[in-house]
Amino acid sequence: MSDLVTGNDGRARCWWGASSPEYVAYHDEEWGRPVRGDDALYERLVLEAFQSGLSWITILRKRENFRAAFDGFAIEKVAEYGDADRRRLMADAGIVRNRAKIDAAIANAQAARALREAGESLTELIWSFSPEGRPAPRSRADIPAVTPESTALAKALKKRGFRFLGPTTVYASMQACGIVDDHLEGCYARMRGEPDVE
Repeated sequence: MSDLVTGNDGRARCWWGASSPEYVAYHDEEWGRPVRGDDALYERLVLEAFQSGLSWITILRKRENFRAAFDGFAIEKVAEYGDADRRRLMADAGIVRNRAKIDAAIANAQAARALREAGESLTELIWSFSPEGRPAPRSRADIPAVTPESTALAKALKKRGFRFLGPTTVYASMQACGIVDDHLEGCYARMRGEPDVE
């Protein structure tokens, strides 16, 4: 249990969950809680893709800027973005300005819209890769970076036109969306059992 840390409030958290106010809030209120709803899941996929190569705190601190820049991650709106929007996003110092990631975010909105048009939903697709229940991890060493489910989901997303979402990024999204619960055994957030997030 050495990977649990005790915060100023006396609550035990995963090793990463108490190092800043942003991490405390994200750890306690969001990470590992089930997320349903296509736009909400699209937001998590986009943010995890933007995080690639950066620290998560960078993304958390820019999250509201991302939400403003990407119209609240409304799939229907982002799917309509064109060259003027790409230029606007590349000029926005409030987000991570990476052309490949911006292009992928737009392409992924278009892919999510295409799913809807085919009578599917991003929510149903992602949650269909939910793994069987497993015991709570006892340490960070028990938490994988990639799983068979994340590899299969990454392939399924790629087949449907999604980009910049490899198995590691997809697994991070699965953790963020509560498809897997990787809060450590004894962690305050794991024991709360909060309701789904929309």
